[in-house]
Amino acid sequence: MTATVAAIASAPGVGAVSLIRISGADAVSISAAAVRCRGGLENAAERYATLCKVVSKDGEVIDEVLTTVFRNPRSFTGEDVVELACHGGVLVTRRVLERLLECGARSAEPGEFSRRAFENGKLDLTQAEAIMDLISAQTDLAMRAAHEQMQGKLGDQSEALRENLIGVVAHVEAFIDFPDEDIDPDTGAAMLKRIDEVLLGIDKMLSTAEQGRILREGVRTVICGEPNVGKSSLLNGLLGYERAIVSDVEGTTRDTVEEVVNIQGIPLRLIDTAGVRISEDKIEQQGIMRSEQQIELADLIIEVVDGSKAGKRLLTDEQIAGKKHVLVVNKNDLGVNSQWRDADGVEISCSSDAGLDLLGEKIADILLLSESAWGGHAVAINARHQECLRRGKVSLTDARAGLESGVGAEFAALDLRDALDAIGEVAGRVDTEEIFDAIFGAFCIGK
Repeated sequence: MTATVAAIASAPGVGAVSLIRISGADAVSISAAAVRCRGGLENAAERYATLCKVVSKDGEVIDEVLTTVFRNPRSFTGEDVVELACHGGVLVTRRVLERLLECGARSAEPGEFSRRAFENGKLDLTQAEAIMDLISAQTDLAMRAAHEQMQGKLGDQSEALRENLIGVVAHVEAFIDFPDEDIDPDTGAAMLKRIDEVLLGIDKMLSTAEQGRILREGVRTVICGEPNVGKSSLLNGLLGYERAIVSDVEGTTRDTVEEVVNIQGIPLRLIDTAGVRISEDKIEQQGIMRSEQQIELADLIIEVVDGSKAGKRLLTDEQIAGKKHVLVVNKNDLGVNSQWRDADGVEISCSSDAGLDLLGEKIADILLLSESAWGGHAVAINARHQECLRRGKVSLTDARAGLESGVGAEFAALDLRDALDAIGEVAGRVDTEEIFDAIFGAFCIGK
């Protein structure tokens, strides 16, 4: 029998209210042993908050709480669930939880509530992962994508591919298992067409991997340039507050400064780097070396130049080849030098914030991730989904080649089975315990 578990489900720290969640077959009876309310908790109306007192074994009142009962299967986990909304002090919350554990509950493991919801068929694996995406979303676009995934759209897409493939597997295996039944192996155009449809669906899902990575992790964006061109001022302007020290003294920025900002619905991990120049200062040399390393690792490079005077760009065409790059011509309030007028850059003034909106639009266009470009494709796969789909594609491609060449239905069936399992892992249709442990182990306790 599965144990009844309890945990604090609200964020740690002091607040107005803390939430404690209990889930399992004995959730109501354990909670009833810890609380006192009119009529008894066992008789409390489902989904209605009831005013109760949490009392110690000696009858001492620990806290006054609002208690809500959710009977299975009409709960988040699919089990009996009780939620206690108590006062938000650290000590009182801990005392209430300790009392529930004393009455027979077990302390929940990280992600255990969500895992129970998955195991009881309330969520598929993609929906469970979307819970963490929603909690960690830093932009409206990321939040919308998480909501779409929580509605089951990603799971539905993978399941549609899997169901299409099940028909192919069934037909091939029937031909192998019943050779005397005169079943057509159907290795011709019709079978290959069905496999091609699945491969096309896999490719469409894989095409969202980069979008998914950016939504979840942000775009690694390096601000670089020569000293005193306005890199730190640009960082502060995009953030909307003074994060980096700004000075006319060259070499003020000695190390990289990293912050996250929302630009056109896209999370950018902005990295302000030291100005690159020849320097005898050993500390500054370390900063310059780190700047060069960050440029190599960047998803997007924002190269800043002083547009008010003639000069040269820091980066060569070879350094930015194959990378997303935008040139920022700063200090246009002082006049733009003729050298930069024809440059393919965005003119701004960090001192007045002029042009920052245009820079945001330019970044969105370069990344092809603006709200309008995203359109209806709000669901994007993560790294785990990508690995599953890639394995499925390899196996399915091998199966197709085998069927087309006529090497034998038995070999094709093995590859088709591998593809079916790999696609099934996306939504958790394959019982792989290690995968479940890794996913739910990353959740916070109480979720």
